[in-house]
Amino acid sequence: MSERIIDIGVNLMHRSFRQDRDQVVQRAVANNVTPLVITGTSLRNSMEAARFISRYKGNLYSTAGIHPHDAKSCNEETMSKLKELAALPQVVAIGECGLDYNRDFSPRDVQRSWFTEQIRLALELDMPLFLHEREAFADFSAMLKEHAVKKAVVHCFTGTESELKAYLEMGFHIGITGWICDERRGRHLRDLVRMIPLDRLMIETDAPFLTPRDMKEKPQDGRNEPAFLPHILQAVARCMGKSEEEVAAATTATSEAFFRI
Repeated sequence: MSERIIDIGVNLMHRSFRQDRDQVVQRAVANNVTPLVITGTSLRNSMEAARFISRYKGNLYSTAGIHPHDAKSCNEETMSKLKELAALPQVVAIGECGLDYNRDFSPRDVQRSWFTEQIRLALELDMPLFLHEREAFADFSAMLKEHAVKKAVVHCFTGTESELKAYLEMGFHIGITGWICDERRGRHLRDLVRMIPLDRLMIETDAPFLTPRDMKEKPQDGRNEPAFLPHILQAVARCMGKSEEEVAAATTATSEAFFRI
């Protein structure tokens, strides 16, 4: 397929990419996956991402944010430093931020406090939010409604039909990963993805995680990478009953408009 597609969620600063980050980007481009949006999950990680992508103008962008797992490491300086990062032209969203009540690596009240701060920052800067939610839908959705958030993408959506409907009613975009390729855990997504309008749908690898389970030739180390996004696109298109070309063109246009890239 010759259509260009955008990977909106790549953890390129993850240690598993330390030895070959540039080659990973090159393989993505060779597979028509460009640009990439690199996910910031901590202050340090967001700073590293912004530094790395400055060498790839137009091919790489990044987000700046604090994942709920890292909320416990935030302090008074965190938001001011995130705000500085967000002023860089290549930084296109605030996040990955949200709530994770599955692992509780940070206390829930601390997660909520710093999620609130990042929501406020995004609204102040008129930037989209790149969101994470796991087993925390009630608090998560209530906080976003309280602040009247309109521009957000629920990254790596794996939730229920009622949750999907709620997000769409709130005006949010939805990110679909290789979870849809997992016949054990992702079967329900194959039906739900049909409910997502093409102008709200984006695709992502969440690399190095969530390697599509049904890939015939998986990497020996099991590491996912952006070059595999066409496989996810194929699965999404098949589930939606649409052509790969149509879904590729639509998700690319949607991602460009959402991130203003």
